[in-house]
Order: sequence, then C-alpha cells, then structure tokens
Amino acid sequence: MEPRPTKPIYPFSAIVEQEEMKLALLVAAIDPGIGGVLVFGERGTGKSTTIRALAALLPDQKVIVGCPYGCAPAEPQGLCEVCAPEGEGGKQRSAKRRVPVVDLPLGVTEDRVVGALDLERALASGEKVFEPGLLARAHRGFLYIDEVNLLEDHIVDLLLDVAASGENLVEREGLSVRHPARFVLVGSGNPEEGELRPQLLDRFGLSVEVATPQDLEARIEVVRRRDAFEQDPEAFAEHWEKDTAKVRRRIVSARNKLAAVAVSEAAYRRAASLCIALGTDGLRGELTLVRAARALAALEGKKDVTDQHLRRVAPLSLRHRLRRDPLDEAGSGVRVERAMEEVFAA
Repeated sequence: MEPRPTKPIYPFSAIVEQEEMKLALLVAAIDPGIGGVLVFGERGTGKSTTIRALAALLPDQKVIVGCPYGCAPAEPQGLCEVCAPEGEGGKQRSAKRRVPVVDLPLGVTEDRVVGALDLERALASGEKVFEPGLLARAHRGFLYIDEVNLLEDHIVDLLLDVAASGENLVEREGLSVRHPARFVLVGSGNPEEGELRPQLLDRFGLSVEVATPQDLEARIEVVRRRDAFEQDPEAFAEHWEKDTAKVRRRIVSARNKLAAVAVSEAAYRRAASLCIALGTDGLRGELTLVRAARALAALEGKKDVTDQHLRRVAPLSLRHRLRRDPLDEAGSGVRVERAMEEVFAA
C-alpha cells in the first residue's frame, strides 16, 4: 500500500479560478473512459497542483492485498494474472489506498515505463521475475506527463497502444507478462515549447487552455491562499475540509448515477451536427462530447443530457480536434463557439 503523505495536499476546493481545468478533471474522474485531459498553458498556473489535488480529493480505492497492480476486488473481470486464480472462488483480502498519481518524467526509458526483468533477483537466484513499471503503478489512477509535447516519439507510441487497449503487454528477456493498465492520462505543457503529435493529441479526450489570472483580486487571493497553506498546511486543509467533502460526495454520487443518465436522439443529433460543422476527423469527437456531457449531467444530478451540458463541454471535447484553416485566423475556441451558435440556434 502507498504510504499516506506526511504533508496535506493543497485542497482542490481552494484553487482560485481555472474553472475549465477543474471541470475537465472532474468529468474525466467521473468517467475515465473519456480519455484523459490535456492542459496547455503558461508555467505557474496551477496545472500540477490541480491534478494532484483532484486525486487526493477522490475516495480511497479498495485493492487486493499483495497485488502488484492494485486490482479491484469488486471487478473480477479485470483482474491480473496474479489475482485471477484466487478470484475464481477464493476470498481475497482487501485494503484501501489513495488514488495514485504517477509522474512520467521526460527522458524516461521504455523499461521504466512498461516494466522489465528484475536483474537483481535474476543474478542472485536465476529466477525470472517481472519488475512492474510506471504503467503498473498508474493503474486505476492518473498518469501525469509534464511537458508532454517534449516526450520522445517511441514513448508516445507506447502510451498510445496501452491507452487504447487498457493492458500492458511485456515480452522481452524471456518474460511474457500481461497486466491491466487503465488510467486517466493527464498531460500538461507550454505550447510555445513545441506542438504535440497529432496521434497523441487526438487520444486526449478533453483539452484545456489555462492562463495566468489578470484580475487583481484573483491574483491576490491565489497568493493569500498559497501563503496560508505553506504557513500551516494542516490548518489550511482542515479549513477547506467541508468544501472538499462536498465535492467528494458529488463525485461519488455522479459515478453511481452515470449509467442511468439518458441521452436523447436530439442530443446525439446536436453532437453530430456540431462535429460536422467543425469538420472534425473521425467520430471520436462525437463520442467524447456525448460521454463528457453525460458525466457533467451526472455531476449536476440530472437525469438527461441537455443542450446546456453539450455546450459546456463542447470546447473541451473539440477544440484540439480542429484542422487548421489558413483562411480563418480565429482560435480553435472561437471556432467552436461560432459553430455552437449556428447549430444550437437551429
């Protein structure tokens, strides 16, 4: 089990502004199948703070004791090779852990990401034992990549394969290991430092653009709260605990209600019409838009997806899927807004 942090994590509910980023992360946490979140913006805008705050906000997970991947005892269909034999009728001991947030650093090796042969044990006893990598640690949690636009191409290709299948297959050095690797992929970066590969860009379900607050009062409040947290983290976290617990209850409730939220024929038509108007490639845009709208409706305790839900998540779901138009200098967010005005007015 992962040890509890000795210092409290900055509370999600205490983060000032950045409403779009917070909404995208909440939606992705409610429905991890949406495909993760890409956050582009300047340094020092609270990207990593918000991501870690969300993970700390989520309810603890139940995991099977002794499982190297943190398998869920209530999901027998998703057990790894270690847990599956016992899950076919035997009782498994469970424990709780925090939702993991795993950093994938730039320059990381492929072995560190996917896992490899435990050389120390191999040399000492001749035994071939698999040493899990970062993908194993991120299972059922968040895999966070800062400066994702600078990630090496071969690591990008690897992540695309695992993100699409939900499994990590390692076949090397006489090993053949397959284990679940389902995680919310969160990437952040500064667009001035390089563009993201289209293949990886399309894999992110939601995209967010953040900027430094320009309102004087907002900036003062950010500094005030951060300073209070640094001075006394425990007292600051306790002050915000009531708000934190409220958001946590909303997430749990939304997850329980998600499958029951209805999507009408009209909502499907709105989503498809919007993507046609924007000229998005493939159907991933519509699928993400509908799933994100359903998650938002569940978060708000609604039983049906409405135009309002679609409008709120459309910029998040579609702005990074637009082709460049040399005749239109407007940003992608503006193009999505213009298309929504036309489609939703019909």
